[in-house]
Amino acid sequence: MAMFTIDTAGQLEPPIHQEWLLTNGLGGFAFSTVVGCNTRRYHGVLCAATLPPVGRVVTVSRVAEILYLDGKNDRMLELSVNQFRNRFHPQGDRYLRKFELDDVARWTYDVEGVRVTKELQLLWMRNVAVLRYTIDPGAGRQVRFAVAPFVSLKDFHYERHAQGTNMISKPGERTVSVSESNHGVHISADSGRFESSPDWWYDHVYAIETERGMDDSEDLFTPGRFVVEGKGMTTLTIWMALESVPQPDWEEERKRRREAEAAASKDPENIREGAKPLGKSQSIAVRRLERAANDFIVYRRSPDGKDGTSVIAGYPWFADWGRDTMISLPGLFLTTGRFHQARQVLGVFAKYVSEGMIPNRFDDYSNEPHYNTVDASLWFIHASFEYLKKSGDQKTFDAVLRPACKAIIDGYRRGTRFHIGMDPTDSLITQGDETTQLTWMDAKYENTVFTPRQGKAVEINALWYHALVLMGEKELADKVAKNFRQAFWINPFRGLNDVVDGSRRDSSCRPNQIFAVSLPNSPLTEDQQRAVVEVVRRELHTPVGLRTLSMASPNYRGRYSGLLFERDGAYHNGCVWPWLIGPFLDAYLKVNKRSPESQEQSRHWLQPLIARMDEFCIGQIHEICEGNPPHRPVGCPAQAWSIAEVLRLAVELGM
Repeated sequence: MAMFTIDTAGQLEPPIHQEWLLTNGLGGFAFSTVVGCNTRRYHGVLCAATLPPVGRVVTVSRVAEILYLDGKNDRMLELSVNQFRNRFHPQGDRYLRKFELDDVARWTYDVEGVRVTKELQLLWMRNVAVLRYTIDPGAGRQVRFAVAPFVSLKDFHYERHAQGTNMISKPGERTVSVSESNHGVHISADSGRFESSPDWWYDHVYAIETERGMDDSEDLFTPGRFVVEGKGMTTLTIWMALESVPQPDWEEERKRRREAEAAASKDPENIREGAKPLGKSQSIAVRRLERAANDFIVYRRSPDGKDGTSVIAGYPWFADWGRDTMISLPGLFLTTGRFHQARQVLGVFAKYVSEGMIPNRFDDYSNEPHYNTVDASLWFIHASFEYLKKSGDQKTFDAVLRPACKAIIDGYRRGTRFHIGMDPTDSLITQGDETTQLTWMDAKYENTVFTPRQGKAVEINALWYHALVLMGEKELADKVAKNFRQAFWINPFRGLNDVVDGSRRDSSCRPNQIFAVSLPNSPLTEDQQRAVVEVVRRELHTPVGLRTLSMASPNYRGRYSGLLFERDGAYHNGCVWPWLIGPFLDAYLKVNKRSPESQEQSRHWLQPLIARMDEFCIGQIHEICEGNPPHRPVGCPAQAWSIAEVLRLAVELGM
């Protein structure tokens, strides 16, 4: 496993802005800042997926650690950090000396000569979190150490408030169970005792929610504290779960996770000769990216009741989205040799094909599929053929994937939901109306559509042409290519129109045109492809991905801040999306015939995104960054397709 180490030197800034993430393979996670101060409503020691990979509930939001030195109750030294209105209390960051992240999170504190090591592990495929403390006060020194869990038991999108809440606490000798309404958490320790003292702490403030214009305060319930004391080296292990479970074996659980991850890249049915999973010979950068990729691969039960696999689009708030899953699949699964799981992912979505569409997302609460995207189904066809090419699994392709791909082509030909269908006059795909947002640029606030793209969108028709070629529809593909060039081509200095809708031509310079080059089958001439790559490089490329709109546009928004309306307005009107570095480099390499010089330039352009894995959400890459330098990361702090595309290109380029 890759390891990330942050030496904090006792500073509250900048580590309070550095986040970390652990996941459990079910969609559940642990997530907070390096210093332990929760700055989001989603931060917590255990956010459990009660209906994997969704139905997520924050059970324990944080813990307070208190060290009493030399047997004196008045020498109370606290390790945690909390933010309230206009103040931090306590400020245990002053004792923090090191933070490390691999398959566990590890903090090292120095408290007036007492060394405290705190470790957090999420059990693989179980909604269980384990905290392990080692307290070394030196020979003969008396120490008492207390840990107080703070319980929220809330839907992860919301906040907990004391008013109207009835937390029921049931203490035992070394255990306590806390329940509220339909949820509960069981907390146990391996030593010491539990001291019951139920209480509420009010008005925790979450700074990032304040910045986002969201409800930003929460009350948390503590049932009491676990206490251990003695002289010399002292240990305490605490585990938290949705139900009472036996004490986990720390090392055995770590071994089980590693074995599961290793097994994922060993396909028992079909591994194409020569297609091998990534090994230890890979660079540190690739191993870090592979570790990050594993966080997004989660369990989902298939419609037939069998075990399946899906992709969380981003942590903390996204579920599994069809579009994100299909775009991410080559990087997350095929690059890493996880063919068996790729087959499961594609199989799940193939079973959900309806009227020529795969689901765009599954509901957070009911798990029901939602069909409201024009591109996810076309990306499914691309992902299916990439799976066939990389795995050689003709059997699954012929039996499961090709029929689904054909159903999609037929559905788009006939026409399906949301006015999605083939225009019989030119065979291009049109979609939507002024009230819908069906492409990946889908920001909408109430009745305001920020990037209206109804009609014939450039990347949708690039995907349509690509899909027709893959499916052997040569005559129709030739017609589409001719009409694509006629409808979208502007000139060598402007590239392609973004949307064509009747007589309306939206010539906004956006990154969507890059897909007309980056996909394996392009409807453009070679000269047109080179021109598009140069337009995108000149107008949209940044060190951390592609802007969603040229800075020259009057609609460009270079900052992502303010209330939801303002942020949604910038989402696709200037924000940089790291995942777009993938298609951009594919296109750049293609038009330059993958020359040694173009490969070296591509490595140079990819490196800044890899470097960012050490700066913000440790070991991850954000969903978006601000369009204006220095391109502050915003939005979702850990995004599947950001990692997937950087990993895919890093391996291809031998980084």
